[in-house]
Amino acid sequence: MRLLVTGGAGFIGANFVQQTVLERSDVTVTVLDALTYAGNKASLDSVADRIDFVHGDIADLDLVDELVSGVDAVVHFAAESHNDNSLSEPWPFVQTNIVGTYSLLQAVRRHDVRYHHISTDEVYGDLDVDDPAFTEATPYNPSSPYSATKASSDLLVRAWTRSFGVRATLSNCSNNYGPYQHVEKFIPRQITNLIDGVRPRLYGAGHQIRDWIHVDDHNRAVWTILENGQIGRTYLIGADGELDNKSVVRMLLEAFGRDPDDFDHVTDRPGHDQRYAIDASLLRTELGWTPRYGDFRAGLDATIAWYRDNESWWRPDKAGTERAYAQAGERTLGTE
Repeated sequence: MRLLVTGGAGFIGANFVQQTVLERSDVTVTVLDALTYAGNKASLDSVADRIDFVHGDIADLDLVDELVSGVDAVVHFAAESHNDNSLSEPWPFVQTNIVGTYSLLQAVRRHDVRYHHISTDEVYGDLDVDDPAFTEATPYNPSSPYSATKASSDLLVRAWTRSFGVRATLSNCSNNYGPYQHVEKFIPRQITNLIDGVRPRLYGAGHQIRDWIHVDDHNRAVWTILENGQIGRTYLIGADGELDNKSVVRMLLEAFGRDPDDFDHVTDRPGHDQRYAIDASLLRTELGWTPRYGDFRAGLDATIAWYRDNESWWRPDKAGTERAYAQAGERTLGTE
């Protein structure tokens, strides 16, 4: 298989590329990435001699058409994905998440290339504590420019599949954690602060609940869907990892040998979704996928070890991230 991976230098995409190269010798990989602040070519250093890397924008119609014409399948990870950033400047999210997806859909339509679209559970909005988990039938109810543009991109994929016969599948995943995640995100921000001796901080009371999944489990699910998924179908990917933010911070503090209450609260951000939860029954029963990291604490320990061992990867972005949030009046980051 000749595979094009968009956003392959980002957090989930880079892990997908590494996993693919190491485990699937019959797949050749081309990565297309714009290398914005969330993309880091160094995340691909270990496989750089085994992939083709193209620095470019998914909204570039001509470039995308040229690349898609030479592959058998596209896995579309590329996205603007940080909620806080979408609240301060929505336009890049419209350009990348909507226009970029349109560009890819037109190309795969023209060349009849298999397409898998990566999305998020945030398109469904949030849940009350006692609500049932999201399913593939849950109505969309996005609450931020980020989640609204991802919902829009999902709808484009569904329309191109129905109207033009594009051979597409979609997946909406819960919150990922693991290696190569930017230090602006909740878990790596707290880990790197603890490495630096800084007290963790939580939005509000820390009662927001997220359904955590290790990035390796997510990417194995993507391959399962790419190979065996039903065209036109959406699959939800989750690992039954529901935890509130306070519990996650306390686990991190304990892992560092600190008092579990050694953290500070800061003002919550506007429109902060309270709970996400994924029902991944369809993926498990129809396609037989199960997560390898069923124990969140084990996955968290492995993630802490990775950030301890790879300071040269995250350190260059740390000071700038902290400075940007300080200038914006924020002293912590959200969960996404």
